Amino acid sequence: MRRVFRVVMRFVRRVVVAWAMVCAVLVAAVVSVGMIDRPAPADVIVVLGAALTDEGAPGKALTRRSEHAADLWTQGFAGMVICAGGIGPDAWIQRSEADGCREVLMRHGVPRDRIVLEETSRTTAENARNAGGIMARHGWRRALVVSDSYHVFRARVLCRRAGMDVVTSPVPVSRVGSPLFYVMSVVREVGALHVQLFR
Repeated sequence: MRRVFRVVMRFVRRVVVAWAMVCAVLVAAVVSVGMIDRPAPADVIVVLGAALTDEGAPGKALTRRSEHAADLWTQGFAGMVICAGGIGPDAWIQRSEADGCREVLMRHGVPRDRIVLEETSRTTAENARNAGGIMARHGWRRALVVSDSYHVFRARVLCRRAGMDVVTSPVPVSRVGSPLFYVMSVVREVGALHVQLFR
């Protein structure tokens, strides 16, 4: 009996060590990819959704993503922008994240007719699939995907899985917020990657 217990405990320890190593690799990947900003010309800029405030205004994450996308549009990296994101399940006001994104873009000089809304998605995977569908309908092939630095690794994986040819341009880490928020966001992304692995 003791022998069996020791064998089981050795196995458990090895599994825990292996899992810890996988987590460390994922953390390194999330952080390192989020530090790389090499935007390239594309057919369209895709802004991934983020929550609105309880009052229906663009939240901090959505605002900084949209402002970053507006800067890229102004620099001429793409002529069109897709704002992705539907109405959150806990939203008090029935307004899509995509519409909040459009508000910020227009405030920073992007004309309304240069913006396409994707207003039905509620997850990053749905952002990717639905934006990919819009691209296919318009004949657009390459997307310049914009999101927060901690989010672009998973976003890139999901966009490529959806058949999109993508390059990413993360919002600089310095704009994300407090160091604690950044660390918690990275941890959340590693958890989300685990979930994605089993889907």
